[in-house]
Amino acid sequence: MYSTQPYPVAAPDTLLNRELSILAFQRRVLAQAADANVPLLERLKYLCIVSSNLDEFFEIRVAGLKEQVKQGTASGTLRAQAQEQYRKLTREVHGIVAEQYRLLNDEILPALAAENIVFLRRSLWTEGQRAWIREYFENEVMPMLTPVGLDPAHPFPRLLNKSLNFAVELDGKDAFGRSSNAAIVQAPRALPRVIKLPAELTGVENGFVFLSSVLHAHVDQLFSGMSVLGCYQFRVTRNSDLFVDEEEVKDLRKALQGELQQRNFGDSVRLEVADNCSPQMSEFLLQQFGLERDECYRVPGIVNLVRLMQVPDWVNRPDLKFQTFLPSLPKSLDKRADLFAEIRTRDILLHHPFQSFTPVIDLLRAAADDPQVVAIRMTVYRTGTDSVLMENLLRAARKGKEVNVVVELMARFDEEANINWAAKLEDAGAHVVYGVFGYKTHAKMLLIVRREEERNGQQKLRRYVHLGTGNYHPRTTRFYTDFGLLTANEEIADDVHEIFKQLTGLGRAEELKHLWQAPFSMQANVIAAIDAEAEAARNGRKGRIIAKMNALLEPQTIQALYLASNSGVEIDLIIRGACALRPGVPGLSENIKVRSVVGRFLEHSRIFYFHADGEEKVYLSSADWMDRNFFRRIESAFPILDAKLKRRVIREGLKPYLADNCQAWEMDENGDYKRRTPRSGSVRHCAQDLLLNEFGG
Repeated sequence: MYSTQPYPVAAPDTLLNRELSILAFQRRVLAQAADANVPLLERLKYLCIVSSNLDEFFEIRVAGLKEQVKQGTASGTLRAQAQEQYRKLTREVHGIVAEQYRLLNDEILPALAAENIVFLRRSLWTEGQRAWIREYFENEVMPMLTPVGLDPAHPFPRLLNKSLNFAVELDGKDAFGRSSNAAIVQAPRALPRVIKLPAELTGVENGFVFLSSVLHAHVDQLFSGMSVLGCYQFRVTRNSDLFVDEEEVKDLRKALQGELQQRNFGDSVRLEVADNCSPQMSEFLLQQFGLERDECYRVPGIVNLVRLMQVPDWVNRPDLKFQTFLPSLPKSLDKRADLFAEIRTRDILLHHPFQSFTPVIDLLRAAADDPQVVAIRMTVYRTGTDSVLMENLLRAARKGKEVNVVVELMARFDEEANINWAAKLEDAGAHVVYGVFGYKTHAKMLLIVRREEERNGQQKLRRYVHLGTGNYHPRTTRFYTDFGLLTANEEIADDVHEIFKQLTGLGRAEELKHLWQAPFSMQANVIAAIDAEAEAARNGRKGRIIAKMNALLEPQTIQALYLASNSGVEIDLIIRGACALRPGVPGLSENIKVRSVVGRFLEHSRIFYFHADGEEKVYLSSADWMDRNFFRRIESAFPILDAKLKRRVIREGLKPYLADNCQAWEMDENGDYKRRTPRSGSVRHCAQDLLLNEFGG
């Protein structure tokens, strides 16, 4: 780890718990599902998003905490603290899950039924529906099932992480005279969890049945001659964090491929069962997975709400969804001008999803086809399994261009996709590196080198750069708010070239002209900028900081903010998710306000604003203010040098969020959030709606 200048660390009692702060964010997302002003099918999506977030929370955060508790080397005090923290988290998650299912069963499903979007209860199936479902089970489901009777020859099976399973209680003897009283039925992942029935059978256009209901109704066909006493769906969540030992690894890609095979079989961290599960069966399952009673979540419905995420896509009801919009293009690009010429003329700022990501795709496509382009360098963190950007890189490599790609193999839950892209790129002739072992390459950078003729007839290599706050993932650019900068600025290109040189080669880090880079200079520069505002305030000048990011956890940076607050600096923090800083504490942080905005789009952009005696320095970044981003990742923060674009970032990325009184939540010193609402007679301000109205067609 690279060290920075010594700086005081915020005292533990001035910091909020990270995990509880993450769960507070899930509460804010859940509030979207509870909001009657949100379109109905979108409310269902928010419910699913919370479930997906909780899955990852258990797979990574809870799994890590359980490891801390389990470590025999930890001191008694640390272990007791970890155990107490774990108990608090468990209580909070049980409350969130209870609210999820209350919303689903009492509000969302009845409201969907009123709109003729019906999930058919097994007890209410008509004879016609029963016949269709029976045929579906026999033809589509039963041939794929392999029930496992539990006896000395058939021990409890090894179950995949988050897979749907059924525990069956039985009575009687089988064909071999065995008298097993239990069996496990695993539902293959290829089977759909939600099945749409023909409209003529349901009387509505959108009638659905759950796979769990189908199997419950026909489970007896799997155990001929035996009596089924009970059938209970369940799901186990496992530790999914990957560990690769730097000292043991000679080939990171091969090591990761081996680890990925084991991810689905990590230690158990949570059991979800249907609330009709018998006490003896739930106890039996807990014993099999080595879990305690409070790690069992009994739910009144299907055990995996994430599977409902597909339903809104199947239902053609635009009136129950967010209004569609068409992202706009900057005026300079509206007429499909020569992208290289436009970037040479001026820097271009893109604000996604309100403005299209297409110019970035077009730039890479043009680079792949342009005979004057000689080299392309790019970082890849998340890009998806089907990526037009990767296809353009492949085409460029096949055309003989010098293509260098830094693929981050340790991008959580995207490891397999990135491994596959790395192999394809190498096969096409691209040079692929995996960055620096122990440091995730999280910076979003694209560098294109083009041979151009100057007015004097001389040839010159000119560089074009794209820097972003979000991933090179065309799909998520439609749902995440992010900024991207297209520039031909020579000094910024020098900085980007230097970072690529570090990633692909060896040598000491050179001082950069404009960019802040983790793990070398970013934290020190952030703290220096905060301290400069504090110094200005102490000397009677204006001190002002506005920072927008996903998470704020790094204790030295938090301490710098506390000290700046005490010096009189006015600080506004727009933190979407986890925040360890306590705002509004007298004598500590009374000049700091923290808010979180949760709306239609996932707030993902990182913006750092410092008044700087009127210069108004604005940086966009790939990094949050967290230990991992500052010290264990390769990150970049880049300044907006063009005055007009700087004003745009402030006007679009900061001011609307500070004025938001619809989707903004204000945080108090205890980490509790209260949603802002317009005062009587005041104007409604919604940042995302404002930007949609300004840019979206």
